[in-house]
Amino acid sequence: MRHIHILLLGGLIFFAASLHATIFGSIRGIIHDPQHRPVQGAMVMLRAKSSEWSTSAITDSNGEFTFNPVAIGEYSISAANPGFAQAMQNVVVASGTEPVVHFQLKLAGANETMNVSGVPAVVPTDSATPITLVNRADIERTPGAARTNSLAMITNYVPGAYFTHDQLHIRGGHQTSWLIDGVPVPNTNIASNLGPQFDPKDIDYLEVNRGSYSAEFGDRTYGVFNIVPRTGFERNNQAELTLSAGNFFQTNDQFNFGSHTQRFAYYASLNGNRSDLGIQTPVPQVVHDAANGYGGFGSLIFNVDPSNQLRFMTSLRKDYYQIPYDPFPNDIENNSVNGQYPSIGLRDGDHESDAIVNFSWVHTFNSRLLLTVSPFYHYNRANYDGSSQDIPITTTQDRSSTYGGGQVSFSANIAKNNLQAGLYSFYQKDDEQFGAIFNDGSGNPPFTDNEHPSGSLAAFFIDDKFQVTPWLTLMAGMRPTHFSGAVSESAINPRFGASLVVPHLKWVLRAFYGNYYQAPPLITASGPLLEFASTNNLGFIPLRGERDEENQFGVTIPFRGWVVDADNFRTRVVNFFDHNNIGESNLFFPITIGQGLIRGWELTLRSPRIAHRGQIHLAYSNQIAEGGGAITGGLTNFSLPVGLSRLDHDQRNTLNVGGDVNLPWRSYASTNVYYGSGFSNAFPGQPYPGNYLPGHTTFDLSLGKDFGERFSASLNALNVANRRVELDNSVTFGGFHWNAPREMFVEVRYRFHY
Repeated sequence: MRHIHILLLGGLIFFAASLHATIFGSIRGIIHDPQHRPVQGAMVMLRAKSSEWSTSAITDSNGEFTFNPVAIGEYSISAANPGFAQAMQNVVVASGTEPVVHFQLKLAGANETMNVSGVPAVVPTDSATPITLVNRADIERTPGAARTNSLAMITNYVPGAYFTHDQLHIRGGHQTSWLIDGVPVPNTNIASNLGPQFDPKDIDYLEVNRGSYSAEFGDRTYGVFNIVPRTGFERNNQAELTLSAGNFFQTNDQFNFGSHTQRFAYYASLNGNRSDLGIQTPVPQVVHDAANGYGGFGSLIFNVDPSNQLRFMTSLRKDYYQIPYDPFPNDIENNSVNGQYPSIGLRDGDHESDAIVNFSWVHTFNSRLLLTVSPFYHYNRANYDGSSQDIPITTTQDRSSTYGGGQVSFSANIAKNNLQAGLYSFYQKDDEQFGAIFNDGSGNPPFTDNEHPSGSLAAFFIDDKFQVTPWLTLMAGMRPTHFSGAVSESAINPRFGASLVVPHLKWVLRAFYGNYYQAPPLITASGPLLEFASTNNLGFIPLRGERDEENQFGVTIPFRGWVVDADNFRTRVVNFFDHNNIGESNLFFPITIGQGLIRGWELTLRSPRIAHRGQIHLAYSNQIAEGGGAITGGLTNFSLPVGLSRLDHDQRNTLNVGGDVNLPWRSYASTNVYYGSGFSNAFPGQPYPGNYLPGHTTFDLSLGKDFGERFSASLNALNVANRRVELDNSVTFGGFHWNAPREMFVEVRYRFHY
């Protein structure tokens, strides 16, 4: 009966499913004349700043207008009516928000000009979530950010986000959610993939949400990366070829093209990359570290009529990474007495592939009611393959995961309420193979173990924002979730928030309290694999979901186009997800730690374009990430010290400061300075004293120039001073990890019409 229920639920979701369009918000406003009387029949035009997309509306008898839905991004909005001077404002739309725009038109003079408001409406006033918005121009100018495997678009702009032991961490955790065109990409696996989810060159906007989520955004406590892809609305039968070359024989290349009409838009791209510097190395020298990959992306949007839009997105990629090793026999990592295992005899590789397909139907009943339906499919594979000659043990860990499902959501803006309700569900099937060949002279026979676990998740969400007054918004939501796999679990997660706008100052104060449930990976162990774990004094028990309790408060301060945002958060965790290996092997298993506590302060600053030339940004985090207690799932038979102790990715202070400036002759310069105070030190005194590894600073620089409308070039230098430091000494891919050496590369772009 349970399987019938899952199949029926999966069928229902597949044919009737997907998001409250989480790439969408809405805009409403009112227009008054100089005597503060409503202006009926005024023309209001909304235009995207990054594309040619536009739409219009006419004010009603109350002088009011509404645009719904509106995708995440930056817009200009203008108002015109006979007898009045035309007026314009800038507005930024974040997902699930509803900026309110007010125009007070002036009487037209003899020489009529457009009245442009001086302060852009960039601050969401109806959200408790701290948000970072990165646009396509930021990605193109930030040093190294447009490379296929780069995450600089996140780490340079988002406080508390950093890259260590080859994994992105944010707010002290691994698990994050990726959304493409508002559709969640399901992935319950932890730290098994090295390649990023998407090529940054295919992104129009990246919205990063850090906690305090409404119920529709799911349960990945640490971060949600909401991608608005390029769609073709920014093109008119135009193609672009990007080529690059640099040291370590690196190249990152892409060909894309797109166009649009009033009803149809398309965009497609193909990319390829390779480098002799793939992932972080266990020593300063770059040894056995090549990487290569290729992929593609496609987007189709069709406006059937004013009330119905169809959206199709697909992303495909395939990657290979050599696993670097320590070639020096006397290093601590090659000394198994200290709890490490020798990597000097390993020649391993990691093969990965990923495929995403989603379809969305967006139906607008009227300016206040919206339905979005999106089935999705996701395939993800990560194969860790050891050489048959590895010493002491050749290990193989191959995994593929297939997800099918979707999310259906309905949103309504009624009176003072902004209501979202919907259902999210998927079915998952994994195929896993674990193997070991013992080349250590122990005489242990080789083994292979095959596992085929499956599971499903279903979640309902309902969320409401109630505008008590123009300066106070209250938020409440609930997300009941049921997971079925090796274990069956249910959770009901309430969430509450509030935002308050300080009159005149326009400061936005916000507060939030909420609970989250993160479903566990399906990984399991039996037969010879379980026997192998037992010989290493380890056992395996089914993983249970992580449960998080978060409270957060913050303030956003706008001032003449500058925006300062500060927040404080505290996350209490039961069953904190992490990972560990079996003995002297590269078989990595997720584990859950009994408890965790992550707390910190964050600060961001973003300037307007100063003197129409320069813009600066800052992201700072002071954070403590701790865990403790028994291992409650996965590989067992060991415990952390009594009480809380620092996790391996705990870094107290992280700072990024950067900016770009327009120079003469259509050129620019862009830079970023990164400082980290140092991650946890697993081996104090060997050689670094204290509980933390040394602090480190890097400086990146990019210089670029446009040669006409078709051709542009840039020179990029990462870690200009070539400052090297051991980032962490935990055991993951390749053992210990050093930061990357200096990289320099040239990138050229050629655009043409077809």
